[in-house]
Amino acid sequence: MNFLRNRLVVLGLVLLATLLLYLLLPAIRQGSMEPFLNVQRFGLAGDSPATLTTNITVRTGQLPGDPPLFFREALPNDGAGKPPRLQVVLLHGQSFSSKNWEDLGTLSLLASNGYQAVALDLPGFGNSPDSEALKTDQNRVDLLQRFLDSLVLKAPVVVSPSMSGRYSLPHLMQHSTQIKGFVPIAPVGTRSFSAEQYQSVQTPTLIVFGEQDTNLGAQSLKNLSQLPRHSVVKMAGARHACYLDRPREFHRALLDFLSKLE
Repeated sequence: MNFLRNRLVVLGLVLLATLLLYLLLPAIRQGSMEPFLNVQRFGLAGDSPATLTTNITVRTGQLPGDPPLFFREALPNDGAGKPPRLQVVLLHGQSFSSKNWEDLGTLSLLASNGYQAVALDLPGFGNSPDSEALKTDQNRVDLLQRFLDSLVLKAPVVVSPSMSGRYSLPHLMQHSTQIKGFVPIAPVGTRSFSAEQYQSVQTPTLIVFGEQDTNLGAQSLKNLSQLPRHSVVKMAGARHACYLDRPREFHRALLDFLSKLE
């Protein structure tokens, strides 16, 4: 009787472990990863004990057989003499989240073209809780830098639409040498920096905006054009979220820009 009871206990433990693995491992569908929630906690300088950590939720775009992106040391090559794959970090606008990049097919497209892609929910959006610790530019710079460091993202390309300019632009001004490429899509906050600050940034930049975006699109184009190494893509007939109106054109421009950085 005891023998039978012990076997049932062991069988139950095996079934429980199998269920946990099934729930925790990201599923593979259509060549890319399912929404993968990987919540990280980042301490911010000067935080009070009540707001010492900030949660960030991320999604990845990887293909079956890819090595894990998270918390691994970046290798000098892939073991076959090739340089490491270019990494792409996708931010989002005020009314959006990381899921938009999945729904648009951007994550799977980047993965299928050999790039490591990460999209994150900024604090207060998607599955990331809000944080009172992000009231200053420096706090937001610190958060983004800790995010990149924690996931071992070495010299990534940063794609930054609209509201996310509050994070990406101050970060670019302080850490431009750590950014391989910058793709601002009508970001906010471009008037906060001087011509000298823009001209000191040598990061290759692809400025993207919609033809019908006469507010932020036109304003950001005027200011970002002061970056020395920039090119411009204007999407005909597109509005502020031009990548949603013209996804094929946006993806084509993005892949072309990435190919020139390798």
